This record gives sequence, C-alpha cells and structure tokens, in this order.
Amino acid sequence: MREARRSMDPWQQHADAIRALRASYAAIPAGSPVRLAKTTSNLFRPRTAVGAGLDVSGLAGVLEVDPVSRTAQVQGMCTYEDLVDATLAHGLVPTVVPQLRTITLGGAVTGLGIESTSFRHGLPHEAVLEMDVLTGAGDVVTVRPGDDLFDAFPNSYGSLGYATRLVIELLPAPGHVELEHVRIDDRGLLAKTVATIVETGEHDGERVDGLDGVVFAPDEAYLTLARWRDGPADRPSDYTGQQIFYRSVRQLSRDVLTTHDYLWRWDTDWFWCSGALGLHRPWVRRAWPRRWRRSDVYHRLVGLDTRWGLVDRLDRRAGRPRRERVVQDVEVPVERLPEFLDWFDDHVGMTPVWICPLVARRDWPTYPLEPGRPYVNIGFWGTVHVGDDAPLGPVNRAVEERVHALGGHKSLYSEAFYDRETFDRLYDGARLAAMKAVHDPDDRLTSLYDKVVRRQ
Repeated sequence: MREARRSMDPWQQHADAIRALRASYAAIPAGSPVRLAKTTSNLFRPRTAVGAGLDVSGLAGVLEVDPVSRTAQVQGMCTYEDLVDATLAHGLVPTVVPQLRTITLGGAVTGLGIESTSFRHGLPHEAVLEMDVLTGAGDVVTVRPGDDLFDAFPNSYGSLGYATRLVIELLPAPGHVELEHVRIDDRGLLAKTVATIVETGEHDGERVDGLDGVVFAPDEAYLTLARWRDGPADRPSDYTGQQIFYRSVRQLSRDVLTTHDYLWRWDTDWFWCSGALGLHRPWVRRAWPRRWRRSDVYHRLVGLDTRWGLVDRLDRRAGRPRRERVVQDVEVPVERLPEFLDWFDDHVGMTPVWICPLVARRDWPTYPLEPGRPYVNIGFWGTVHVGDDAPLGPVNRAVEERVHALGGHKSLYSEAFYDRETFDRLYDGARLAAMKAVHDPDDRLTSLYDKVVRRQ
C-alpha cells in the first residue's frame, strides 16, 4: 500500500486529499467551530479543546518543483523540513526558511515566518504567487496577490481559512555557507551596522546574504553575516552533535556550514531553549538520542509541563515566586533597537535574545510594516519570576505597550493581552471582519481576536 501511494500521481493524491478535507468539513456539526485536526503545533497560545477537526493528513507534501521557473507547488501542511529536502535536490531553496523544521508553509504564510534572509526577501508570504484557501464556507478558492483575501491572509492565523496549495518562488541554493560573527559592544553602533548592511547588502565591501544576531549582554552583541558560496564545504562544523551553535557565535569569528545545517542551525537546540531541559550539560547531551534533538520534541515536552504544571509545582515546593512565561517575537524600527533593548534589560532581564532584520516588500494591512523600512525582530523565550500576587501577564503586557510605543509590532503566535479596541486598531480588525463576512458568512472560523487573546 505504501509503495502504491508513493507511485501515485501527486496531483491525484492532492485531489483525493481535497475531497477528504471537504468531507471532514461537512461532518462537523453546523454551529461548531471549524479547526484543523492537527496534533502538532509551533504556537505558544493555549486554546480551548475542540472535537473533530478538518482532515489535512493528505496535504503535507510537495507537488512539484520547477527548476526552470524556480517555483514550487506545495501543499499547505508541508513542513519546511520536507520542502527544503525537495528543493535542495534541484539546487534551489525557498526565499525565506523559518528556523524550525516543523513549521509548515501554510503556517508561515498565515502566521508570518522570518529568518536571516528576510532583510533581502521579506517574509514567506511575499514569495507566494498563488494560493488555494479553504474558507469558512467550505469553499476552496484560488487567490493571488492583489485579491482581497490574499492580501488579508498574512497574520490571520486560520481566522480567514487554511491554505491547501501554494505556488512559491525559489532561489538558487548555495553550495555551502560561510559565517562571520562580528562582535559589537555598543548598541547604537549595532543598530547603525544593521541599517547599513540592510541598505547596501554589504559589510566591509563584501556581500551579505543572510543576517541575524544574538545579544548576550548590554555590552556584548554579535551579528552573524552569512555568505553563500559555491561547491561543497571543506570540513564544515557540525552542531547536531556535542557542539552547540549559539555558543559558537561567541567562540568563533568565522565558521563554515553545509547549506542544510545552516538552514537548521537553530532547530537542534531550539535556539538555546533546550538548555532548560538540561541538554547543554555534556552528559545529558551524550545520553539524549540525536534524533530527539529537535524543536518539535522540545515543544512537546514544554506542552506537557504546561498541561501538568511541573515547574510550578517545583517552584512552590522550593519557595520560589510564581513564574510568567514570556515567549515573544516583536519588531521595532531599526533605529529604535537600542531603546527597546535598554528597556528590556531593565524590565525583563532575559538573556540571550535573538535579533533578525527584515524589510517588507509591500504593504500588508493586517500586519502594517512600512514597506521598504528596516525593522528588527527581537525574539525572547523563557520565564521570569513575577511573584504570587502579580496580575495576569504583567511582563507580557508591558512588552506589548513598549513595542507599540516605539512604532513596532508584536507577532501573534504567542499569548496576547490587548483589549478589543486596541487589537482591532493594530491589526486592522475592520478588514478582517469584512473578509469573514464574505468568506465565512456563518462565522464557522474562530476570529483572530478570539484565537490569540481569548484563547478559543
């Protein structure tokens, strides 16, 4: 049976998968919410459990890679891990590959992915040429850039429908990647250096193809400049074993990785968050199977802790104050980066943090980055002690207020605490409501506000 499935025409498989999807939609009782029947997620928002969902089990593959037009036709639930495997076989790569293997293409498009090439190529949805979307009405519609539903889809997180097929642009893949880790001790200089690289595409007269960085302390930050090179790598580093990539940023001024390992350099240790599970201790790392050194494994373990409150129980037993989980990615204009980092040190105090510049190619109304203006994504993921008497989400609320005071934006993959009026103003709630009225007239899909703030 498995061999027969492999030999089946992928387009016939896709047609069968769409029929199964439609059947699963029809089976959901009228008035019940319509959601995906997925067991995995890269989101950090708890939500209310629901019953049967949409069958998307047949929508996780690559339908076609065209090396001539440098495009790929991809199903919405295809992970970037599988997508990259398919495109690298043709010497191609997506324009932007989010850091974690099991992020899906549809998820990155509706939820705003980012990576080190975003200063050149924007966000994943900006490489989409065409998309099929299952709407709340149960219809599968084809949309393209300029169509109302297409333009409102980024940052809608399933509230306007689910992508079933996408046509995306691809780029030539490098043979390998050379890295230069540049230490910068002054935050004003850090912001100016980022802005200059974004504007010129170069550093010290040499092209930069990928750009991100790590801030370890107020006077210690590193920009990692990635440069695409031809041919195979000579003795590349391996951070899937005992060595840990984020530590190498401090230890090495230059490095070499295979293209594959560069794309997944952050996944092996979930940036640095695997350290919370003890994986940075050599004896734990040696005992931990290599196949489990993946972000999706760590995410499931964190999910178990969230469900059972294991860390909270240990804190109470040890007499430690209550923790608040602060898992966020925010964007601020590049010139406001020093100001945000200084505030963050004083009010949150979490280290290290990840930084990644991006420039939107065009206007996207539901996530209003100014086209052509450089922003810097700041990612921080962990917990802080807030005390047993603290109100709900004090640190996260403070982050939200500060980000928007600086002219920035906050990603919605994690918890949010906005009131409805503020949320609608920041994320164009009127446009989202208008799109839902057209494509989801019976209100079967959970609204964006209900998903990300009310956790429904």
